[in-house]
Amino acid sequence: MSNHSVITVRCPDRPGIVHGITEVIVSMNGNITELQQYSSPDTGTFFTRIQVESQADAAQWKESLQEVADRFQAIVSADEVGRRLRTLVLVSKEEHCMNTLLAQARTGALPIDVPLILSNHEDLEPLARFYSIPFEHHYVVRENKSHFEDRIREVVTRQDIELVVLARYMQVLSPELCEFLSTKVINIHHSFLPGFKGANPYRQAHERGVKLIGATAHFVTADLDEGPIIEQSVERVDHSKSVEDLREIGRDIESTTLAHAVKMFAQHRILLDGVRTVVFD
Repeated sequence: MSNHSVITVRCPDRPGIVHGITEVIVSMNGNITELQQYSSPDTGTFFTRIQVESQADAAQWKESLQEVADRFQAIVSADEVGRRLRTLVLVSKEEHCMNTLLAQARTGALPIDVPLILSNHEDLEPLARFYSIPFEHHYVVRENKSHFEDRIREVVTRQDIELVVLARYMQVLSPELCEFLSTKVINIHHSFLPGFKGANPYRQAHERGVKLIGATAHFVTADLDEGPIIEQSVERVDHSKSVEDLREIGRDIESTTLAHAVKMFAQHRILLDGVRTVVFD
């Protein structure tokens, strides 16, 4: 039975990279089923994502491509296509993003496994129970925030977590935790930042007659809401929409945008190009 593997490569751009990679694939009787590549003119970096069917598994591909990695100073990764990533979900009180993630994971549309949900509120425990996923509530205030972040580190380490998703988790992560989780934590926020801050951004948007509502999914860094952008979505609205209409539209956009960003991550379609992302959608 053949294996279906996904290979990603990032390295300084120069002639011969694709030839070197495909030469290895041919030597191992691999059949390329998907190939995307990009050369960044800003950073001089080459990126490629390749799906291959062959008798080799992901570990064998990584080993076989080591010579190419050494020759081109490349970062090479390989994984099984469709493997479900172990994902920790952090939530607060709003359920829409968490519900979409777990529903899509249950149907198989989203290739993730969620072994645990951590929250600073109890509100979403019934929803977690509906999906048969363990739920931990920790009362978080400034004085004990470091203890909760220690618990996050413990879960990530002991349960081999590959991705952390902030599904409307309404706490700012410390710079130390951001560094610990570097490039594997995704957040979602509405498109009104930095203009409409505070507890009622949709009321502010309604009062100002906003015509576009959107959401941004991005990697989390120590710079609040300024990490590399993965996905953005928008929808037009008009004067007839009430505050609650705008809020519901915003929730839908946040849910679908976050789920799509998580899917791109799980499928190894996101590569970092400095402070930007290359997304092979």
